[in-house]
Amino acid sequence: MDNDDPCHSGPEGGRILVDTSNSAECNLVEFQTIFHDWMPGGTPDEAAGLSVVSVDMHANENKKGHNTNKYKNTNLIVRRNQEFTISIKLSRPFNEHQDNVQVEFLIGTKPDVNKGTYNIVSIGKEKRDGRWKGRVVNTQDNEVAVGITPDSSCIVGRFRTFVVVVSDMGKQRTERNPDTDVYVLFNPWDPADQVYMEKDEDRQEYVLNDVGIIYNGDYDNVTSRSWNYGQFEQGVLDACLLVMDVGKVPLVFRGNATQVARQAAALMNVQNDNGVLVGNWSSDYSDGTAPTAWTGSPEILLKYARKGGTPVCFAQCWVFAGVLNTFVRCLGMPVRVITNYCSAHDNTGNLMTDIVLDEAGRVNKGKTKDSVWNYHCWNEVYMKRLDLPPQYSGWQVIDSTPQETSDGLYRCGPTSVNAIKEGEISYQFDARFVFAELNSDVIYYQSDKYGKRKVIYVDPTYVGKLVLTKKLNSSEYEDITSNYKYPEGTLEEREAMDLAESRGVPTRNNLAPAASGLDIEVQADVVKMGDNFKLTMNLKNLTTKKCTIHTTLTGCVVYYTGVISSFFKFDNDEVTVESLQTETLKIDVRAMEYMPYLVEQSNLMFVVYGRTDDLEVSLSKMKVVTLLPPDLTLRVIGTPQVGKDLMISVEFLNPFNYILENVQLRLDGPDLIQTKMKTYRQIFPGGTIKYKESIIPKALGKKTLMACLDCNTLRQVNNEVVIEVLNATDN
Repeated sequence: MDNDDPCHSGPEGGRILVDTSNSAECNLVEFQTIFHDWMPGGTPDEAAGLSVVSVDMHANENKKGHNTNKYKNTNLIVRRNQEFTISIKLSRPFNEHQDNVQVEFLIGTKPDVNKGTYNIVSIGKEKRDGRWKGRVVNTQDNEVAVGITPDSSCIVGRFRTFVVVVSDMGKQRTERNPDTDVYVLFNPWDPADQVYMEKDEDRQEYVLNDVGIIYNGDYDNVTSRSWNYGQFEQGVLDACLLVMDVGKVPLVFRGNATQVARQAAALMNVQNDNGVLVGNWSSDYSDGTAPTAWTGSPEILLKYARKGGTPVCFAQCWVFAGVLNTFVRCLGMPVRVITNYCSAHDNTGNLMTDIVLDEAGRVNKGKTKDSVWNYHCWNEVYMKRLDLPPQYSGWQVIDSTPQETSDGLYRCGPTSVNAIKEGEISYQFDARFVFAELNSDVIYYQSDKYGKRKVIYVDPTYVGKLVLTKKLNSSEYEDITSNYKYPEGTLEEREAMDLAESRGVPTRNNLAPAASGLDIEVQADVVKMGDNFKLTMNLKNLTTKKCTIHTTLTGCVVYYTGVISSFFKFDNDEVTVESLQTETLKIDVRAMEYMPYLVEQSNLMFVVYGRTDDLEVSLSKMKVVTLLPPDLTLRVIGTPQVGKDLMISVEFLNPFNYILENVQLRLDGPDLIQTKMKTYRQIFPGGTIKYKESIIPKALGKKTLMACLDCNTLRQVNNEVVIEVLNATDN
């Protein structure tokens, strides 16, 4: 494959590229050398008396019809397989039967008709059709209106536009003019496009919505944060094209949604290339911005572009997913962010996540290498899979959080959600890995003093507990677990697992079954950081014999990835339970026990080991408690109107007995305010900050204002408010 040097450009025809030798303007010399007889300028054909005076791309009018008018970009932006109209002013009236005019659209350094990087639209006496279609819409005086339709599989990117007058004396081209460059995007409004989406309400949510909600917390205490996708913000489209240029994505890939999605998953992370974001799970973010401090994608993408393709520090899964969502929506593809609760990782697709306990039933940190993430965020992009059977089109998983390599790069997908549900993991790309994230068994082992292990319990239901995404036209979540898996224990679930095993997933028949005769439920109420609380254990005797249940509780502070940071509690109890009865055991958990050890997103993991000598049965259960951060108050003062000053107020009280240092406060919101940051050196215990800022809404409708407060000892403090912006003339 000829890996054509990519070229798009920035507002000045390519000047934001890292290597300016790849830019459109710097390569004009090469282009002119290849097409030496099509040089701009020269002596007009006196006999024909025809030359180009000006070209009007009618950017504003065309953008409305192409659903691209939200992009804050003065150039024309259109969608594939949809006509747009330009006007060419000539030195005299155009004669369709005698004159010959061509409009050229070029991308890259080596324009080639066969590769779709050089497109000619002819009007006049020598009209011929290429990949792009053209027609004369009308003529008036010296002006001719030309309708142009890019093909449905056109390369997505920024094309340079030239108009050529062809006569017996040769060809006269217009000068290079970045103002006539045209961006071509995917078209989910058109059935011929690979990313066509039938319902308009879906397109409004998954293509045009520039603010989203990303879910976190844990499966029985779902929390969320708003995210500014900002795909229409000034400079973001050029930044997204730059990402592909720096990543050396071949131009021939850029018309194929499957390839663009797959390349995008690799381009968001820094592994193996100069991707957009540097992942960091170390808790040390002194060289950059903490993942929890970001409020949206534009700040990240524009910083990446401004520094010439230098990766931005730092990200974790929801940041990767948020920026990937912006990238894909900006190019015109439908996409959404997904959260999978209790997501298995580091299991190499073997459907086993191992938790090792010592002889006393406490978690052995040194021997527990696998982890179950409280939640993990990835993306789904909607497309027709031209390389798969029809039933596997639709939503496709892509994941840019670096976990495992795929074809040499850290990326995942696209892989069909429908295929995952059915257990059909033989199709590309990376279906086996995604299937394992949703369907792994948690295997509890007990290790004796000699290091010998035995399986004490298998929990087949813990992983993939809940899969969520933002609901259409709502701030609520939609439970889409059933899109990925059949209910546990059903015939369909068994058939899907059988098919997965026939496709290479290791069989699990040799594992010990779940314990019978004994069950333990672990519960906790919603807990705020710094609060004392009670952990409730319901001990169930499912047999007809009375028994004594011995329990060992391990309390750990963990990262949201399930990796243990430190232990803070061990507790042993025994309870006698009558046959077919349940006894409740309550364990006090005090703030002074866990607060000194908190990390990152303030997650506590409790592992309970229960055994009964009477029944010779043992089992283990795991429960994660996500501590809620203190409140951040966000208020709007006044009536929101387009172009009018509006006051906003942010307040925060430090409820802890220690000083918060180097606190960052971010404000963000499309059409309201560009990302603004304020830093507070210290907030003392019981101290309050009150910050006011004047903003000027730029567009009508519902807008989301976001605020985020972050420092080393306190993460995930955020809030948002939806503002209905009115016309300045409205009451």
